Amino acid sequence: MTEVLKAGRGLELRPLNLRDARVLFVLVEANRDRLRRWLPWPDATHHPDDIRSFIKRVRSQARAGTGLSYGLWCREHLVGVASFTWIDRSNGSAAIGYWLAQEAEGQGLMTAAVKALLRHGFRTLQLNRIEIRAGVRNHRSRAVPRRLGFRHEGTLRQVERLGGRFVDHAVYSLLASEWQGR
Repeated sequence: MTEVLKAGRGLELRPLNLRDARVLFVLVEANRDRLRRWLPWPDATHHPDDIRSFIKRVRSQARAGTGLSYGLWCREHLVGVASFTWIDRSNGSAAIGYWLAQEAEGQGLMTAAVKALLRHGFRTLQLNRIEIRAGVRNHRSRAVPRRLGFRHEGTLRQVERLGGRFVDHAVYSLLASEWQGR
């Protein structure tokens, strides 16, 4: 269905598969407190069946061409997820979302993973614009698009509710014409 993307550093982006549900659930459990600070879904993920439902949904998106989700495998260990959370083929645009296990942080893995997604998005999918949104206080997440030359477009105020509070998102974008030659 979807190809494996090589990202260097011993990192591969593999399309999520139902056989990954249990190991992905264990990874979410181990990182739940960190993830819930910036993401809305950890509090609704209580069982491997919740992960299976998620995987079925993203595989359906992949078949429809409206999204692509990958497990990040570093030296045969699952360390996170990176996705085109939506793809709009008619407008040539998409958004990337991601999360990484705590033990894998600080090694450049997410930057490498997003770089692989950019290569796939601009070369294979022929996209014109790719965006990343991150909580304005999520400095680690915001560092990834900055490192990769994205332009900060602005801030969406109180765009997401997380644990009873509203969070602002910084919006970054990169155009195909800005990415050329990288």
